[in-house]
Formats: sequence, structure tokens, C-alpha cells
Amino acid sequence: MATWANLSLQDSGSPLMEQLTFFHDHALLILIMITALVSYLMATLFFNSNINRYLLDGQTIEVIWTILPAVTLIFIALPSLRLLYLLDEVSNPAITLKTIGHQWYWSYEYSDFIQVEFDSYMIPYNEMNIDGFRLLDVDNRAVLPMNTQIRILVTAADVLHSWTVPALGVKVDATPGRLNQTSFLMNRPGLFFGQCSEICGANHSFMPIVIESVPTNNFISWVTSLSDA
Repeated sequence: MATWANLSLQDSGSPLMEQLTFFHDHALLILIMITALVSYLMATLFFNSNINRYLLDGQTIEVIWTILPAVTLIFIALPSLRLLYLLDEVSNPAITLKTIGHQWYWSYEYSDFIQVEFDSYMIPYNEMNIDGFRLLDVDNRAVLPMNTQIRILVTAADVLHSWTVPALGVKVDATPGRLNQTSFLMNRPGLFFGQCSEICGANHSFMPIVIESVPTNNFISWVTSLSDA
């Protein structure tokens, strides 16, 4: 969940985000190794007057600095392709949530239940509790059960939006007249914050997303109370 002055990636709330975090660390390690090697070679060229001529010209060194980048790209590309396929996989969802982007708020429809739909607006700063997150909290949170495969259908009613929750590793474009989908599984309870990630107009910064992950029994009670209302 979000914390103040958080400079690194948020703690993952889903297996997909854990994999994205691992890939980030993997790619960062490779970048550090490349930067260290290139910096060392440049320092050697600048400050060493006795430069071996084979370092600047020769078939052997040219073969080496052609093969090394190719091998490095393989170590980055293979995990990346694996992640892309995992992110697109939608396998036997238990619950479907439809979210619709508007200027400038989100509306949610629980398609598996009768007449469970509501709008979600940002809470103004002067109406917020002292422990609330400014520009991130909403009046109606999207409540979903943890340890359950969930499918998200995303569209928009007016212009392009983007439904994004970083801690869950989810980012889906909301396009008018088109349904996009993705799926995720939340492996712990809590509040997960997100925002629209597509510049959609003057109030683009004021349409946050809040997902509340709860145990299955709590979710059933919540849905039942909304259906009865």
C-alpha cells in the first residue's frame, strides 16, 4: 500500500507484481554491470597512455563486443517475454469487475451480481479524514476478495483513460467503444491505490482508484448489503 515519501516500488500485492519487481531488479543488476564495465574501459582509455593497440582495433575485440551485447539482450528478453505472456493470461476468473472511466471519475459494475454498481469520486481535501491520502482516497472503494482470480473489464464513456494500480501490477487502457481486459489475484488484504495514467483532460489528476482487498466472507457480506439496498 502507499506510504508517504515512498521512492522505490510499492510492496507487491499480487504474484504478478512480485514477478515485475524481480524483473526490475534483474534488469537493474545488468545495467549496473554494463555501466561499471563501460566506465572502467573509458577511464582506462582516458588516463592510460600505454593503450594496447589491440583494444582499439582488431577482429578479436570486435567479436567480443558484438557477442557480449547480444548475450546480454537474451538475458533481458527471455524474462521479459515470459512476463508479457503472464500479464495477458486470463485463466478461469471467479469474479468479473467492469470499470468505466468518465471525466473525471470511475464507475464500477459487478457483472456477476444483480444491480451492484456505483460511482467512485475523489474525496475533496476539506472533507478528508486526518489519516487519509490527499488526491488518492475515494468515497466508494472497489471491494474485492483476496486469493481469488479476478477479471477486470475496462472501457470509457467519453475520452481515453487508463486504469492503473501499481501495487497489483495492473495497467489497462480505457478506450471508448472498446472493452479491454486483464486479470490479477491479490494475495493479502489491504488498500491498494492507483490513478488514471492517461492524460484525459483538466481534472486528470483527480480521478484516483482504490481497491480494498478483503477476505471472501467479508466480500460476500458487503455484496449482500449492496444488493439488499
